[in-house]
Amino acid sequence: MLDNLRFAVKGTTSARFGVLDSLRLINPAWLCVLGALALSVLGLYAIDVAERLDPESAPLPAPAIKQGVFVLIAMGLTLLVALPHYRFSAYLAQPAMLLTLALLVFLLIPQVPSSIVSPRHGTRGWIHVGAFDIQPSEIAKIAFVLVTARYLRYRDEHRRFLGLVPVGLIAGVPVVLITLQPDLGTAMMFVPALFAMLLAAGARLRHLLIIVVLAVVAAPASYPLLMPHQKQRIVALVHRFQGDTSADQGVNYQPNRAQEIVGAGGLSGTSDHEARSLVHYNRLPEAHNDMVFAVIVARFGLLGGLGVIGLYLLWIVGAGATAAMVRDPFARLVVVGVCAFIATQALVNIAMNIGLLPIIGITLPFVSYGGSSVIASWLMTALVLSVGVHRALPPYRNSFEFGA
Repeated sequence: MLDNLRFAVKGTTSARFGVLDSLRLINPAWLCVLGALALSVLGLYAIDVAERLDPESAPLPAPAIKQGVFVLIAMGLTLLVALPHYRFSAYLAQPAMLLTLALLVFLLIPQVPSSIVSPRHGTRGWIHVGAFDIQPSEIAKIAFVLVTARYLRYRDEHRRFLGLVPVGLIAGVPVVLITLQPDLGTAMMFVPALFAMLLAAGARLRHLLIIVVLAVVAAPASYPLLMPHQKQRIVALVHRFQGDTSADQGVNYQPNRAQEIVGAGGLSGTSDHEARSLVHYNRLPEAHNDMVFAVIVARFGLLGGLGVIGLYLLWIVGAGATAAMVRDPFARLVVVGVCAFIATQALVNIAMNIGLLPIIGITLPFVSYGGSSVIASWLMTALVLSVGVHRALPPYRNSFEFGA
């Protein structure tokens, strides 16, 4: 009787005290915060190395200063997102997705003045807002995870093959809009995140494998639809594997420079002055952005590169442990989704830098220069932290308990 009375009293006051009662300060999500902080600090140093040849005579470069501001803003937003219970993010999922889709459509309107939307490397992916640029595709990653997690949390239709169609449509809309920019690299990042969330939600592996096989079979048919520069990068990668050096001063210039700088780092790296000279005199394109991993390896060597990978593994382990311990299905899917984005993006960027993949314009999370990228990466960390810090509030159902 006494236990029932306590439960009743708690139920009547849950609206007032529920969030405070749910706090769980010791949790594995803090590993994500630690990894994100270390990667962000390393990124600030790497951007400085990439942009400044002589730190004694030249002032701190503007990209490093801006990146520092971006990191501080991102950490402040992380605190704001992590403090409320993660359940509030479910209510924001649909408005966030609608806003994101509106921004993605806005980017594609040709009548928009170039002072607001101007192509970069042929891609209409940024909106100029004062001194800052907003990249809606980065926001779309978070909105997609929230909307998909909310859709899947109490369903089991996706355990049937045709039940995967609605989820595919949820992903298909932002993917198509981002592809039209054209930004095929970012659009491709949605596929691993979708598959990871579906697996966590109990989708059957054989259904997903069928989709992968069909996509692989259909891939050659999509080659004529690619943009000319996208075709050139694929062909150049094939030539590089074949030992053909005819494109070394053309489309293969950037990946070749990155690999030379990576190789110059050796096992333990070079001095600060040598690393700056290597990057500067080899004229590595996008050294502070897509190719920042090459800068880090030039400075700290193979061991430094492995250290960067270790920091991403720390982030992934923290997110994975958080997803494993949480019982709320929405929370579990959110953590799995953002973890898939961070892991895939880091893997693809590092593979680009060492020549295993073509250059597709993917940034290194937390490290590469860019306000939208670093803020989106920290907001993903904030979602993981919110799930780790807050216990599930009743009523809730355990995560995806399906029968055979």
